[in-house]
Amino acid sequence: MEINQKLKEKILESLSSVLPITAIVLVLSAVLIPVPIGTLLLFLAGAVLLIVGMGLFSLGADMAMMPMGEAMGSRVTRTRNVALVVLVFFAMGVIVTAAEPDLTVLARQVPAIPDMVLIFTVAAGVGFFLVLAMLRTLFQIKLRHLLLGFYLLVFVVAVFAPKSFLAVAFDSGGVTTGPITVPFIMALGIGMASARGDSGSQEDSFGMVALSSIGPILAVLILGICYNPSSAEYTAVSSPEVHTSLELAGAFAQGVPHYAKEVFAAILPMGVVLVLLQLFTRAFGRRKLQRVTVGLGYTFAGLILFLTGVNVGFMPAGYFLGSALADSPAPWALILIGAVMGWYIVAAEPAVHVLNRQVEEVTSGAISQGAMQRSLSLGVAAAIGLSMARILWGIPLMWFVLPGYAIALGLSVVTPPIFTGIAFDSGGVASGPMTATFLLPFAMGACETLGGDILADAFGIVALVAMTPLVTIQVLGLWYRLKTRKAAVITTVEEPDSIIEYDFAPAGG
Repeated sequence: MEINQKLKEKILESLSSVLPITAIVLVLSAVLIPVPIGTLLLFLAGAVLLIVGMGLFSLGADMAMMPMGEAMGSRVTRTRNVALVVLVFFAMGVIVTAAEPDLTVLARQVPAIPDMVLIFTVAAGVGFFLVLAMLRTLFQIKLRHLLLGFYLLVFVVAVFAPKSFLAVAFDSGGVTTGPITVPFIMALGIGMASARGDSGSQEDSFGMVALSSIGPILAVLILGICYNPSSAEYTAVSSPEVHTSLELAGAFAQGVPHYAKEVFAAILPMGVVLVLLQLFTRAFGRRKLQRVTVGLGYTFAGLILFLTGVNVGFMPAGYFLGSALADSPAPWALILIGAVMGWYIVAAEPAVHVLNRQVEEVTSGAISQGAMQRSLSLGVAAAIGLSMARILWGIPLMWFVLPGYAIALGLSVVTPPIFTGIAFDSGGVASGPMTATFLLPFAMGACETLGGDILADAFGIVALVAMTPLVTIQVLGLWYRLKTRKAAVITTVEEPDSIIEYDFAPAGG
């Protein structure tokens, strides 16, 4: 009964997240851009699957992914065996990343490099940087020092990488921190911090996703240098022909087995991890173990519905809308409409809800889910607007990425450390399946219609979506610091006796 009530709450949450972007597409199709009825029906059916799938996934993450990550982080850390901790964290980084559905999608779009070579190179990059993130938490190293050093390394390596490969490399940092990877890695960080239990553990519980997002970028840049591919082409988006309700159902039925296979490959390693964790640590009692197992089932079913909905229903709609807007008398409307879409679409990313909830819990409500969501929406809206400007005028990606990361790293010096960790985690979380399957096809449709270079201009949208929250969340942190300082000053003025004691005894008395 309790689970049914929570599932209802999760589905209502996902309904409120998906409705705005659905309404935007419907308004555009009714007022500005006539959308083929087949494409529109695919989109609407995809939205239904998206709502149910995100609700199931969110409940499954609460029941399974988070408890498993926290248990593993705390139990392994308490062993005080650094070699064991390094081995476990590297293995977990490789396992969860290689199983990430978004990474498989990315690998298919880069024919110049074999799929498995790209997947395991990126997975090894995440595993290596997850170990670094663990060592940072264990030895209390300042997050901003590592971010500054490794992002400088990324930009140095980028100088030697093939120019045609830069956008793919920076996009990989976003797509590999998806719905499987993010909840588990964030929970690992919280589990490690709880095992430490000192005053700085709350700040260090964030930052693992941030560092893990650097690994794929660096790994793909190095891979590009080694392979020196002449191109990194992207496979064009195709829309199934739908004229009847039977064909509509058939389009989704054809997609379900494919995505079920992908999700099974993603969930199976997590099931193996659960068995090993239970065998060696007895982390869960019988009832808790049953709950975690059921949660993995919800995660499995939710991701199948989610990925089927966004890939079959959302990708064709995004591509068509981008192409039609670019071909309209006012192509500059791409910037405005793209920004509005970005504002609302980030709310439909499954891992965003996990991050917002964790931030509110860890900060005891000091940073509300609403404040986090508004800051993320602002960042993603700016990212999509800038991406559309790049497509319209052919602006190089580095013109935005270099100053963007410079501002973000500069803010890390004056922002409260916990906000720096949250901000850099948010970048990986915001650039999830919705970005890859709706906004990227939207950009590709616009770019192809305008005669641009899809590889150089359309790619990079995920990179900008991952970058802009680094600035907006840290600005939120500065506002929070100013707000608390102002409150402290007012308290001091209104209650001076709590600060200063006056002595009214007679002189010499």
